[in-house]
Amino acid sequence: MRYVVGYTANARGRDAVHLAIAMARGQDASLDLVLVVPEDSPYNAVYPPEPGYDSILNEQARQWLDGGLALVPADVTARAHIRRGDSEAQALIDAAVEFDAAALVIGATNNGLFKRFTIGSVASSLLHSSPVPVALAPHGYHRTEGITRLSCGFGARPGADELLDVAVESARDRHLPLRLVSLLALDGGNSPGLADAAWVHAADRLAAVGGSDSGSAPGEAGTEPEIVVAQGRTIEEAVDRLDWEDGEILLIGSSRLAQHRATFLGTTANRILRALPVPMIVVPRDYTRQRS
Repeated sequence: MRYVVGYTANARGRDAVHLAIAMARGQDASLDLVLVVPEDSPYNAVYPPEPGYDSILNEQARQWLDGGLALVPADVTARAHIRRGDSEAQALIDAAVEFDAAALVIGATNNGLFKRFTIGSVASSLLHSSPVPVALAPHGYHRTEGITRLSCGFGARPGADELLDVAVESARDRHLPLRLVSLLALDGGNSPGLADAAWVHAADRLAAVGGSDSGSAPGEAGTEPEIVVAQGRTIEEAVDRLDWEDGEILLIGSSRLAQHRATFLGTTANRILRALPVPMIVVPRDYTRQRS
């Protein structure tokens, strides 16, 4: 299993490397750090390039990548790659497809609140077009220990059942506890009936998925997945009311507007990002998970 890391020589790149290390640990997964440099183009500031420009640029890129590799501990295998392209997002997608990556890992921009997300142009492009899951590290993410819990944002819209399949398989393979999270934004206060309906729907789908593998339960051996319905006046408030572990990751599905096997960050997911203190993985529509 391989993870492609969109590396930049700044805090955003370091956050992405840290998250990729945490994801790789315990999975026998390797990392591919990819740094994208501008392609020669008549639209560049200097064209044609000055003599020696390419060699200077490549040497600087190698030095930056060496700094990225130095962040990776000895128990995780990592390689570095320089790619050229007019679009950083497209170059990263091409690398992920070439390496048959299980996920593309990127960091948030540096102007967000600590442990919160601000989506830049590259992340936005990836979150609306990637054919592989996109893992997004919040600004200031320093944790490199293994993942401790997997949460899955669950609803009743088309594609929710496929996302649950991915979450159950991921938790099972990683031997992690699984938590299903339903977020309800309530304008008129609490609604026990709506919350109960969301819980029952999640339980029914979980029972169907769990029963498809000889009755084995997802998550760690001997533990049952947890179902949580969080309510608030807004989605952001519902997210804030949940308890989040430092080593947790939230899986969400792509909008129903997404093309087949592509990500598309919908309105609700964007609102979740405003309040989420842990990494998020956006799973493409109709995605079938790789098995390690």
